[in-house]
Amino acid sequence: MIFFFPASILILVGWLIKYKKVTWLISGYNTASKEAKQKYDIEKLCKYMGNFIFILAGIFFVMSIACVSFSEHTDEITLIGFGVLAATIVCGIIYLNTGNRVKKD
Repeated sequence: MIFFFPASILILVGWLIKYKKVTWLISGYNTASKEAKQKYDIEKLCKYMGNFIFILAGIFFVMSIACVSFSEHTDEITLIGFGVLAATIVCGIIYLNTGNRVKKD
């Protein structure tokens, strides 16, 4: 049940980034110089980061449902969930930083 709160916050942040283009929520981009920001396609960056955050919110949502459904295994669900969360974050960061996916052509 506790994982509904972070899932809700992540859904809000993902929506702000993807649909409202609130780029100051993207760490690294918000502190970059104007010259560095001009290298990136803001549409691609916001779409990717918004979708990425929605995936993280989905993981928290699944963890919450699983903890409610299988309350006797909450510790195991939490451990597995955070393992999946960590692997997703690492893979997402690697994917974003390889292949110039969000840079302008």
